[in-house]
Amino acid sequence: MEKTTSKTPTAGKVYLVGAGPGDPELLTLKAARLLERADVIVHDGLVSQDILDLASPSARYISVAKKRSLHSVAQDQINTILIEEAGKGHLVVRLKGGDPFIFGRGGEEADDCIAAGVAVEVVPGISAALGCAAQARMPLTHRDASSAVSFVAGQCKGLSDQNWSGLAGKGRTLVIYMGVANAEAIVEKLIADGAAPDLPVAVLENGTRSDFRALRTLLTDLGDMVRREDVRSPALLVVGEVARYGDAENKFLEFAQMAGVVA
Repeated sequence: MEKTTSKTPTAGKVYLVGAGPGDPELLTLKAARLLERADVIVHDGLVSQDILDLASPSARYISVAKKRSLHSVAQDQINTILIEEAGKGHLVVRLKGGDPFIFGRGGEEADDCIAAGVAVEVVPGISAALGCAAQARMPLTHRDASSAVSFVAGQCKGLSDQNWSGLAGKGRTLVIYMGVANAEAIVEKLIADGAAPDLPVAVLENGTRSDFRALRTLLTDLGDMVRREDVRSPALLVVGEVARYGDAENKFLEFAQMAGVVA
């Protein structure tokens, strides 16, 4: 699909809005006001119905939900939708889970809008890492455990070719988005890149929602725990000593006791 290349500014405007990790009370005031004013809302599948219900009754919804390995609407097509709707003079809210610029492809959408002469503004949201960790009372930094945090995507292309050396280990926290389906490969990669097999790791599932779960184990057991506990997306992986803090259930200890490894 060809991209729109007109340089003439349009009357409408696109707002790339972060919806946060799920809880509508974590929306920014600006995001809530824009939902009330929007003519068109182009939204992801992870945006909860409670958040969509805050929009104006006259707003038109366009779902561009994606699933792993099955993109119902291609990214180029999403960009074209934003440009075309703004070109009609509409106030367009592109509503994304978390923050638009943290694994949200907001940069691609902003670039195409700007190239087409469409006014665009980014409204940040609470990223999933921050919302999930807060609900689990798990600090991503801690004076006794971590002074650095890295965010990576766990399902991007070329995972095995990426260099994650030094991202997980002593004094560091690694947060992996979209990593549940690739948990086994992630364990192998981290250990191959120097992470200790007994490094604590937490899985934070359905962050800020009523069915939230926080589970903890050791890195070497991560893939097995994901299967044992039937962990499903959306979920984050937190790798590092900070995983020992907060409310995560110790599933490695529970499994070891059941297996008779520890008393």
